[in-house]
Amino acid sequence: MEIVKVAALFALTALAEIVGCYVPWLVLRQGRTAWLLLPAAAALAAFAWLLTLHPSAAGRTYAAYGGMYIAVALLWLRFVEGVALTRWDVAGAAVALSGMAIIALQPR
Repeated sequence: MEIVKVAALFALTALAEIVGCYVPWLVLRQGRTAWLLLPAAAALAAFAWLLTLHPSAAGRTYAAYGGMYIAVALLWLRFVEGVALTRWDVAGAAVALSGMAIIALQPR
């Protein structure tokens, strides 16, 4: 059950970061309204807050978080941007998630 809780928290953290970065991209690259920067700032604030909920030391949390970030970013690529994933994308995400699990679930 521990892995499910850790993975869900990492996934939510990654989603907040991606939304917080993608929305300004829409404003700057696609000319969307600058008002979208407000929810982007809120998403980035949520991202920073969510990082504090992880039980490990900050450096270890960031290291493990990177693996989940890769997987969530690829899911974003597929379902939000509509780009098909390659087998290399899937393999890379699997390796990254394995690394996340090793770091996040090490004996304490």
